Amino acid sequence: MPVFDPVADRSALAAALADGNTRLVACMCAAWCGTCREYAQAFEQLAARHPALCFVWVDIETHADWLDDHDIENFPTLLVQDAQQPAGQARFFGPVLPAVGILERMLDARVLGDATVAAPALREHLLAG
Repeated sequence: MPVFDPVADRSALAAALADGNTRLVACMCAAWCGTCREYAQAFEQLAARHPALCFVWVDIETHADWLDDHDIENFPTLLVQDAQQPAGQARFFGPVLPAVGILERMLDARVLGDATVAAPALREHLLAG
């Protein structure tokens, strides 16, 4: 599965998230951030290696309203959320070093286990259209 743009790929993204088992992996960055631009290619390569997951790239300035009351101060900030988790909860939500290997290890269910953290209700915003 490709990395979805939440605006340009709205219908394909909604279809991918409609599956009740699809894990959402969102990278929250800013267009002006050089680190984010460098991370984007590695994020896309990771998405290609994990076609069963739904990867999305969210520009926090364009979609600041999707972050609820959460402030993004460090880039990249990642959200990993299982389909069954309620709005406002995720397996992981926070900044990581811009090394895709870190995220790849996090995607292994054994690494995150049953962790639950407070997070923006991003899946609901993406599905709302």
